[in-house]
Amino acid sequence: MRLWSLHPQYLDRQGLVALWRETLLAQAVLRGDTKGYQHHPQLDRFKNHSASLEAISVYLKAIYAEAETRGYSFDKTKIGPAYKSITLSVTSGQLAYEWKHLLGKLQTRNPSLYRKLQAAETPIPHPIFKVYVGEVESWERV
Repeated sequence: MRLWSLHPQYLDRQGLVALWRETLLAQAVLRGDTKGYQHHPQLDRFKNHSASLEAISVYLKAIYAEAETRGYSFDKTKIGPAYKSITLSVTSGQLAYEWKHLLGKLQTRNPSLYRKLQAAETPIPHPIFKVYVGEVESWERV
């Protein structure tokens, strides 16, 4: 499971679809609808939020918006309700780590997108995240 801190605009088709499915799984975990992935470290930042279900819904809404921009047909009814404006934090080191990880995946899977993104200086985070200076997050498996 990879719940990217990067903006979904950087993901190729395969990555965006995988993120959608994995985040729906994360939502099910947070709801208590499944026993798998309960202790996955990438869920910690959502689990630790006082409104964890709303936080994961806000995260899903941005993925849905990116899919809609691309003309994909994701099922919006699968997103839980979110009535609050929610922000989570992420470190600059985590964003840099994920950027390098994504570029490595794209170099093999989608070379043309890799070449395009390789020129980007500083990646934009997923809209739910506010970036602050710091190392790779403690929950990340490096």
